[in-house]
Amino acid sequence: MNETLIRCRAQRALLGASCLLLVAFLLGCGQESGSRKAATPGDKPADQPPDEAADKPADKGEAQPAAAKSPAKPDAKAVEVGSCDGQNSVTVSEDLAGQELAEALMDQWLRDHPEANWVAEEKEAHAFQPPADNSDLLKGGQGESHAYGNYTERDLLTWTRETEKFVAEGSRIFHSADDLGSTVAVSCDMCHPHAANTHPETYPKFQTQLGRVALLRDMIEWCIENPVRGERLDPDGPTMRALEAYIQAQRKGVEMNYGKH
Repeated sequence: MNETLIRCRAQRALLGASCLLLVAFLLGCGQESGSRKAATPGDKPADQPPDEAADKPADKGEAQPAAAKSPAKPDAKAVEVGSCDGQNSVTVSEDLAGQELAEALMDQWLRDHPEANWVAEEKEAHAFQPPADNSDLLKGGQGESHAYGNYTERDLLTWTRETEKFVAEGSRIFHSADDLGSTVAVSCDMCHPHAANTHPETYPKFQTQLGRVALLRDMIEWCIENPVRGERLDPDGPTMRALEAYIQAQRKGVEMNYGKH
């Protein structure tokens, strides 16, 4: 019986020792696994001092990485807007507004009307006299009862531009054999550069070529039918009126003296 008891106690002791060894092994594996998880790339050993640059705030003067731009908006819906000429239309993004929309409309209008600057080009090519300065009409105490009491600087600008455009049209025709309808490629300026020697200030007067008293437009018509060899103009048509306006404008400042030869 004593031998049996001793053998039982020995087995229990061996089993207890095995349990202790197993627990120790498991604890060692757990600590090693925890160490591996804590040691990530870039981590510094515990005995190394912390990186001062990492804790130091960024200097305002140093260049910082550019912030990511917000993603572009998807293409906006296109809409048609009436052009400035009241005849055509412009296709623009519905997001356009203000100055951007105005520039888009003007850009399209200039493409639709390449002749838009023809007045300035005509002035540069064939210098003609500017219309009178009427700014003094707005000076003083004009009231509503005054002839110019209800007009503004904008009105005066409109008058100037429209008059100048009318004269510029006359200049264009005056210098163009095609617009005059010449069959021999002759234009008015070939005999009268810049409307020289036309003397509109002397009409009405007796004109020897016609054998009667003539107005300026009568002599213009005579030139169209003879040296220019074109067709007779409508005396009240736009071509005759424009030519008459240009010739008279070129004698700005010259005293009227009708009947003079």
